[in-house]
Amino acid sequence: MSSTPEPMAIPQRVDLLNCADEPIHLPGSIQPHGALFFLDSDGAVEGWSAHADTRLGLTLTLGRNYEQLGLPASVAELVHETFDTMHEGGAAPLVAAVVIGASEYDCVVHAHKGRVIVEFEAREESTDAVALFAIKAHGSIERLRRQKSIDGLLRTAVRQVREFTGFDRVMAYRFRGDDSGNVVAEARQDELVAYLGQRYPAGDIPPQARRLYVLNTLRMIADMTYDAVPLLGAPGAPALDMSYSVLRSVSPIHVEYLQNMGVAASMSVSIVINGRLWGLIACHHMSPKRVPYSIRMAADVLAQVIGSTVQSIESNDQAALVERNAKVRTSLVESLLLEEDPLEALVKHGEGLMASSQSQAMVVCQFERVVCLGIDQDAGERIVASLPADAHDLLLRKGVHDWPEQDRAALGKWVGLLGLPFDPPSSGWCLLLRTEQVENVAWGGRPEKSEQVGPMGARLTPRGSFDAWHETVRGCAHPWEDVILTHARLTLGELMRVSNARRAQTETTRAQLLAMLGHDLRDPLHSINMAGMVLEKTGGANNKGTLGRRIQSSSNRMQRMISQVLDMSRIDRGLSLGVALAPVDMAPLVEDMVEEARLAYPTIVYDLHTIGPAFVQGDDARLGQVVSNLLSNARHHGEPNQPIKIRLTVQDGMAEVCVSNAGAPIPPEAEATLFNPYKRSSLNNPRNRTGMGLGLYIAQQIVREHQGEIVYHHENGRVIFTVKLPLAPRQAAQP
Repeated sequence: MSSTPEPMAIPQRVDLLNCADEPIHLPGSIQPHGALFFLDSDGAVEGWSAHADTRLGLTLTLGRNYEQLGLPASVAELVHETFDTMHEGGAAPLVAAVVIGASEYDCVVHAHKGRVIVEFEAREESTDAVALFAIKAHGSIERLRRQKSIDGLLRTAVRQVREFTGFDRVMAYRFRGDDSGNVVAEARQDELVAYLGQRYPAGDIPPQARRLYVLNTLRMIADMTYDAVPLLGAPGAPALDMSYSVLRSVSPIHVEYLQNMGVAASMSVSIVINGRLWGLIACHHMSPKRVPYSIRMAADVLAQVIGSTVQSIESNDQAALVERNAKVRTSLVESLLLEEDPLEALVKHGEGLMASSQSQAMVVCQFERVVCLGIDQDAGERIVASLPADAHDLLLRKGVHDWPEQDRAALGKWVGLLGLPFDPPSSGWCLLLRTEQVENVAWGGRPEKSEQVGPMGARLTPRGSFDAWHETVRGCAHPWEDVILTHARLTLGELMRVSNARRAQTETTRAQLLAMLGHDLRDPLHSINMAGMVLEKTGGANNKGTLGRRIQSSSNRMQRMISQVLDMSRIDRGLSLGVALAPVDMAPLVEDMVEEARLAYPTIVYDLHTIGPAFVQGDDARLGQVVSNLLSNARHHGEPNQPIKIRLTVQDGMAEVCVSNAGAPIPPEAEATLFNPYKRSSLNNPRNRTGMGLGLYIAQQIVREHQGEIVYHHENGRVIFTVKLPLAPRQAAQP
């Protein structure tokens, strides 16, 4: 390589279109208080900062090996050691103090992406003065280790950093979940305006800057008015990645931002916990200022101590919370295993559940029953009504905008929700609620970015004023913490295990009951029925005959109930009802079922009109069951002394059976559950006290297995149920 060096490529001008993508790790220049050169993986010179050769007294030529540059022995040793380790995964930067001419430098050498970067940072303080600063810094570290709270830790940190660095203002900046941050501690000159308590929006630190804060935890700008020194390299050479460099030039947007704050020099030290940018120690000076590298490294060590101490404090707090939450879960599970009603167990442990989740209210529900703690019943029921029907994992709502739009106006103060769907089949939920946190935020200046049109078009302009700009934030609850979400997931798992165990036990009991119904009761009932028939025939018209008819009626009703329960069990288990298809004429079938009803209930008027024949492919016994159920439904729910109308028609290739009774329209909320089993309207019907609400449920399944449908509508003061069945192919083909 022997070509003439030229300035390396630099990023395009920052404007509205590319600000978020500005490659700040590839600035193509350095700050002027130092010089650098960089080598390829073979040790040959690839480039250098302008004037580095004259400033460092070196003869820099592209392609020349570093051993031929006449480097000070200590620097050559650092470079040699860096080459030895760079292929083994790299190592921390190596540092040596060197004197070149009349100037003292800190030489910092590191490897990155196959290159070795050698930086010389001019130092104003003597080596002895730096040593005294370092002693102060180590004393500060010991003070930090003794802190027991995060607030106390950060207050001590800013005082200590300001003491051993001499900055006019040192702030501890803590990030929030939305990447905005608050100034939570501050040490400053008395004449400076306080920034303590102010919040800065996430946009003040764009993603690429946040990335660099994590990679390179210390950054200094010695003079905001500096003129950047360009990097020189071979024509077309790839830009130098300066992510870990100490002399890296910074974004002009950031320089302008700090200048608007009146800052002439700055230093930032990242507080990184588990690979995440937790906070910053931000240092400002109102005049140019250089802090020696070793002192900055002491501040970096201090930030690492802060990070480990914060992590220790948070871990201890979380461990105590985890232990307390585990006790709540254990006690809750014990109660669930003993209590017959899961809601009673949840209510019994409501205070513990609310304390462990740091919530202010709780709502539990199952099978349409709602129990509220700390919230009025109407509000609790509205919240339950807003829940999704198919949730199987935690439901998290942090603020008003996480709720369905139609429910927001009625929320009141309850805007935070942590929902545990512990038994989805029965709509079983445990809901933990947090109230709205009305927050008065003091922003460090109006947080919106402003736009300004200049010679090259629109560009972003950093805020010119950093006076506190106050805003009231509404509609949000305190965010659900990670440790509480972990506790909620563990609690949900325990609740679901108990619910599944209960369900399995119930299924076993139900199977035993159904076996008894299907086998042990049917034969005795048949015998009772036969005895009733004999008693009716031998008793004639006297009391024995009447008693026989009553025995038959009661035993027939019990047999129908048993048949309904067995049918429902087959449906619930995903089994068909076992229809045997054959051509069936619906006209005589409907007539027979109506005639049977007339004989059983002679006081009721049955108004029947049929148009036949109407052949379908069906099971005559099951279709008769459908018609019988509709007649029974009309008889029990229709207005007394009003006829029941039955119509059989054929149209559009379908046989339609309509059964209607006089009555008011079914309310919309009841209409939605018409074909559900065990409906309240059926279970509480005084005219059918033994009904279980299974008739329409089973009828719908039978009709579906015949490829038909059953529908409800209300017309002319009558409740009408219509069964539609496809005609048999031969009849459907007739004109």
